[in-house]
Amino acid sequence: MKKKDIKILLVDDEPDILEIVGYNLTQEGYQVVTANNGREAISKAKKEMPQLIIMDVMMPEMDGMEACENIRKIPELANVIITFLTARSEDYSQVAGFDAGADDYIAKPIKPKLLVSKVKALLRRLKEEEAKSDVLRVGEIEINREEYKIINSGKEIVLPRKEFELFYLLASKPGKVFKREEILDKVWGNEVVVGGRTIDVHIRKLREKIGDDLFKTIKGVGYKLEL
Repeated sequence: MKKKDIKILLVDDEPDILEIVGYNLTQEGYQVVTANNGREAISKAKKEMPQLIIMDVMMPEMDGMEACENIRKIPELANVIITFLTARSEDYSQVAGFDAGADDYIAKPIKPKLLVSKVKALLRRLKEEEAKSDVLRVGEIEINREEYKIINSGKEIVLPRKEFELFYLLASKPGKVFKREEILDKVWGNEVVVGGRTIDVHIRKLREKIGDDLFKTIKGVGYKLEL
């Protein structure tokens, strides 16, 4: 996908942020659509179908956390990359954000060059993922990487991007214990610094959606998929 075909939804209630960030992304050749709050973000996301959403956390009417959760419930937007733009860097805030379905964080105050670099890294991973079009079958579960679709005993399960990638990684080698460091490297890469509880949050979500007995915790080491 070429830059001119990539659409980025920028959501913030501060006009200066929309102007500065929007300008820098437009200069890079991306299409930029803006929204001023969470409710408008959901509406614009449905209409524009962006590849990336950069969204502030603290906003009027509806905050970024709630907007993110609502967007993740829309099947057509299940795979969109969502990055929070926030001055809140506390670990609990990051955990809450990942729990809501976010893929990354960009901290304020914003440094334009760093922002552009981060966006390129996120979209590069998207491009790499789109190139993979295999279907993985584990027991009664079918994992279609091209369509980001999971069929479990005939029932379709929609997962946010990072949950899908984590499940795909574990399912690629059932029985293998994936160390936490390896999971962070292969699922999140080096474009995001995440808190220690991030993997645990995603595993908890997978257990709720796919089945608790599939995922085994190896204390002090990591996780594995057990059939």
